[in-house]
Amino acid sequence: MSTHSGSDFEGASFVRASFKNASLRFSDVSGVTMRGVDVDGLDIDSHDLFLGRLIVNGVDVVPLVDAELNRQFPGRELQKAGTPEGLREGWVAVQAAWQETVTGTPPELRDAHVEHEWSLSQTLRHLVLATDAWLRGGILRIERPFHEIGLVFTGAEQMGFDTSIFRTDPPAFEEVLAVRAERQRMVTDFLATATPQLLAEERRDPWGSDWSPTVGDCVRVILEEEWAHLRYVRRDLALLG
Repeated sequence: MSTHSGSDFEGASFVRASFKNASLRFSDVSGVTMRGVDVDGLDIDSHDLFLGRLIVNGVDVVPLVDAELNRQFPGRELQKAGTPEGLREGWVAVQAAWQETVTGTPPELRDAHVEHEWSLSQTLRHLVLATDAWLRGGILRIERPFHEIGLVFTGAEQMGFDTSIFRTDPPAFEEVLAVRAERQRMVTDFLATATPQLLAEERRDPWGSDWSPTVGDCVRVILEEEWAHLRYVRRDLALLG
C-alpha cells in the first residue's frame, strides 16, 4: 500500500477511483462531497465530529451519533453540564465506567494495542496529562503542572511544547494506576467545593491558543477527554479480545 504523507489534494476531483481499504489519519476531509459512492463498511472516527456537521443522504447525522453515544455511555451527556452538581455527577459516572474497564481488562491486554492506537496503559497516561493540563495548569495555574509519566499527543513538539519533561521508558502498570488515581482524586476534590461563581471565572488555554475558557470549560474538556478515550479503549479492546 502506498503512503501519501503531506500530500495536498484540496479541490481535487476523483472519478471512478478506488479507495477501498485505504486509511486516512490526521487528514483534513472537511467539505468533501461524495456522490454515487459505495460506503459499505466505511469507518469514520473523529473527535471533532460534534463541532460541525456530517451529512449523509441529506441528513445531518451528528446529533444522531451524539444521542447514540449517550445511550451507550450513561452519564456522557453530563460532559456538557453547566452546574457544579451536573459536573460532579458526570465525573462520578465516567470514573465508574473507567473502573469497570480497567478492572475487567486481562493483564495480557493492558499494553496490547491496535495498530496506530494507544494501549490501555498509554491511554491512562494520556489522561494524566489531560488532567495536568486542564486542572493543574488551566484551572489552578500551577507553573509546572505535568507529571513525567504523562503521555503527550501527536504533534506536541511541532507546537513548540517541551516534551523532554516526560519519561521515555514505559512505566509499570501499577505505577500508572497510582499516578492516575492521584489525579482522579484531585478532580474529585476540586469539584467537591466548586461553585457557579468559580466555574464562570476565565482562564488561559493551557496549550496556548487564543481561547479564554472558563473554569467550567476546563472541567468539561477533562470530561470530554475521559469519555472519548474510554470509547477508544473499549473499541480497541473489543477488537483485541
